Amino acid sequence: MDIVKTSKYLSRALRHQPERLGITLDDAGWVDVDALLAACNARNFRLTRGQLDRVVAENDKRRFAFSADGTRIRASQGHTVAVDLGLVVQAPPAVLYHGTNVKAEAAILVEGLRPMSRHDVHLSVDVETARRVGGRRGRPVVFVVHAGRMADDGHRFRRSDNGVWLVPAVPPTYLERPA
Repeated sequence: MDIVKTSKYLSRALRHQPERLGITLDDAGWVDVDALLAACNARNFRLTRGQLDRVVAENDKRRFAFSADGTRIRASQGHTVAVDLGLVVQAPPAVLYHGTNVKAEAAILVEGLRPMSRHDVHLSVDVETARRVGGRRGRPVVFVVHAGRMADDGHRFRRSDNGVWLVPAVPPTYLERPA
């Protein structure tokens, strides 16, 4: 089993297009594990519970989480379908980071960070993670986000179960391009 390929397949189903797999997410993004496995196997994407456990445990970004009783699964964040992850608003660190590619840099400096097709902008606690994220689609660019100042000015941050910080948008006045 290829963990990256399986993670991408599950991301599509649990974050973006559950209907393509024939599953229904509840309001909080959860789906029954047995229903997910049956749907995957019915579409010739062979996946066992053991393999699913491995993908959840070994995914470098901890994209997925099981419910406390292990009977349900959901994506930790990054949904384009309507879900309420139930994440509480909390004070962010003074500085967070956002990774993107060099092609987006000029627009970001003018417009700030927007969620695009997602519900929120995703921010990292460290430069290396942001650089890795930004490098997925070209040469990476990392922005410093003055999250503490944003929070002081009334912006609301939440942190997903896998440590990604979420905010609806980041105006350009809170961005800095590292030297």
